[in-house]
Amino acid sequence: MNRRASWKQLVATVAPGALWLVVFTLVPTLLIFYTSLLQRDPHGWLTGPLTLENYLRFLGLSAEGFDPLYLNILGRSLLLGLVTTVATVVLGYPFAFFIAGSARKNLLLLLVVLPFWTNFLIRVYAWIVIFQRKGVLNVFLDRFGLDPVLLYPSWSAVYVGTVYTYLPFLILPLYASVEKIDWSLLEAAYDLGASRFWGFVHAVLPQTLPGLVAGVLLVFVPAVGTFVISDLLGAGKAVLVGNVIQQQFGASRDWAFGSAAAFVLMAVVLAGLWLYARWTGERGMEDLV
Repeated sequence: MNRRASWKQLVATVAPGALWLVVFTLVPTLLIFYTSLLQRDPHGWLTGPLTLENYLRFLGLSAEGFDPLYLNILGRSLLLGLVTTVATVVLGYPFAFFIAGSARKNLLLLLVVLPFWTNFLIRVYAWIVIFQRKGVLNVFLDRFGLDPVLLYPSWSAVYVGTVYTYLPFLILPLYASVEKIDWSLLEAAYDLGASRFWGFVHAVLPQTLPGLVAGVLLVFVPAVGTFVISDLLGAGKAVLVGNVIQQQFGASRDWAFGSAAAFVLMAVVLAGLWLYARWTGERGMEDLV
């Protein structure tokens, strides 16, 4: 009787979460995959039979020859995600330590989350005001007799906007790990003759790994799939996979190819995350979960 009650309690506990994952994750993913195997008729409707033509088109494989158009776009998206992740780690890692050691950490944390109180589009448009030809940046440079910098529209503006947008997503989980650091391990490392560098690497860095892994995931995944930032700050010249998917589901009405592009992007990102998890080791991922 107790075993049956425990089983019912387990089912009651797990079922809501499992149902949520099935309905809002598994089913949509399978639907996207199924749609990617369909074809688009001349009127924009989805039709059969099932085919891999959309995937071959994305990979540039066709009867006319090899066309790396979409592969190049995918490469630019992955490069944006990688550069954004590295930049946020370089900027956010020391800042997380600065917050943890500051007497005004609450104020600093407030400044980190303050951008979330403003609409995402408004924040992106703010960078347009700063970077445009007669924007804030060039007005400032002109007053000092410096030549103007034409950053809008450009890839530079896209990179800056993406790093700015996702920097808080790395700082917050990393700060949570920094707050839990056992500094006695660093002192022990020094007592054993470790230098400042190796003491940090062996005593401090492993303790921040869970927050670092979480931050990298929260930055890399949305950065690779972004399309609003590239669309606005690139003014249509910076095309990423997210822009391709948005266009296929919008103006082009080619949902089959858009689904194939989305599924390829998802597969590549998941493969990259798996490799990253293997590289960082199981400890960080277990602590993250």
